[in-house]
Amino acid sequence: MIFSELYSAYYNTVAAVIRLAIDHPIKKDELRSIIDRYAFGESVLNIEPAIDEERWQLFRPDGSTIIKHLPEMPLTDMEKMWLNAISKDPRIQLFTDEIIEYPEVPPLFTADDYILYDKYSDGDDYEDEGYRERFRLILDAIKNSYPIKIKMKNRQGRLYKKVFVPRCIEYSEKDDKFRVLADNHSFGGTYNLGRITSCERFIGLYDEEEPYHTLAKRTVVFEVYDHRRALERVLLHFAHFEKEAEKLDETTYRVTLHYSAEDETEMVIRILSYGPMIKVLEPDGFVALIKERLEKQKSCRL
Repeated sequence: MIFSELYSAYYNTVAAVIRLAIDHPIKKDELRSIIDRYAFGESVLNIEPAIDEERWQLFRPDGSTIIKHLPEMPLTDMEKMWLNAISKDPRIQLFTDEIIEYPEVPPLFTADDYILYDKYSDGDDYEDEGYRERFRLILDAIKNSYPIKIKMKNRQGRLYKKVFVPRCIEYSEKDDKFRVLADNHSFGGTYNLGRITSCERFIGLYDEEEPYHTLAKRTVVFEVYDHRRALERVLLHFAHFEKEAEKLDETTYRVTLHYSAEDETEMVIRILSYGPMIKVLEPDGFVALIKERLEKQKSCRL
């Protein structure tokens, strides 16, 4: 794992302890406070005895340290290669203009290393400067909870206006499009960023007491047969969805996945891509959609 909060926790914890110990001999309560902040609840059982017993040979009995310079964690070549790879993704420009690259190492992967199936080719234009400006304004409105006014085209090409407080931005991997979700009832809904032609902060009277609009959420329950690391691939594939996983036996897991109703067709396709490794249990409506799509594929001799 290249960047992992789990695997780097102990390094960050010890580095924080050393930084404080360089300033003054560290006390027990300070040590435990740092461990609680940077590590895990049970970490105090390992870190504190290691320091007290001088097994790490970093600290003296009085709580001071033999280290003279502040600890640093320079990037590894693998981390630089990974950063080079994501800097090539045009979507990174939606979030920053400062693209950091390391010319001394090649990218870990490029777009040519992947062949994508079941993905539409008419995704959003991330190279468009106007699109990037609108994306960043919406992102700022989400962070600071203020209303925006947009102009956009519907499916028929008609131009109309909306005023709403954006709640979040979501990405559809299959459509290769970003969507913004509204936070109020009157104008509640989901809007494709690619259809928005202009976006600005709304200045004027706005009723912030509108009832909260909850988008339709649906749930699908399926079993995963953990053959050829199927469970790992499923959890990684659906990492951005709310879900629960339960182990049934040594090779079978039950997964409950929550998704937006607007993503149902995409969800059917993505689950079908795992073939016999996944068995959909419920709801009956989703099972029917799976059967219907399989019948269509069979009729086309797929």
